[in-house]
Amino acid sequence: MQTQTELGKLLEWVEIMRGRIREIVREWADQEGNLIMMLHAIQNEFGYISRGAAGELAKETGISMARIYEVITFYHYFRVTPPGKHTLQVCMGTACYLKGAAALHKELERQLGILAAAGGGHDEFQLETVRCIGCCGMAPAVVVDAETHGRLCPGDMAQILHQKQKA
Repeated sequence: MQTQTELGKLLEWVEIMRGRIREIVREWADQEGNLIMMLHAIQNEFGYISRGAAGELAKETGISMARIYEVITFYHYFRVTPPGKHTLQVCMGTACYLKGAAALHKELERQLGILAAAGGGHDEFQLETVRCIGCCGMAPAVVVDAETHGRLCPGDMAQILHQKQKA
């Protein structure tokens, strides 16, 4: 019986998603550059652009799935997988890069791999690289859930992840 309830909730969510996409299409129908703006609206609404959402957008607009995925994969901003509970953004701007941001990113990948191997935490974090966060004086810097951490070394990454896991 629980499976029936779960299925019912899933179908309800799909109908909500379809309705919201129809609203987004109506809102942007006559605007220049509307595909990108519709994709932004979908991602802002649902956190990412699922295959189902892209399919619904294609159906509502007549734009091919190939064109939609061409745009999604061209722009770094768009995600096709659900975001993690916590977002880790490693700044790769010039100052951060020169002061070791690549090593921070590599260490975060290693730490997240350890968490996943231990049976937890992998979907809890989303690791991203960004071009510049405007904190060059704090280089290298990482933004964790909109909180900036600066003057970091790879050894600081485990503590940052541990603090977020407790939160």
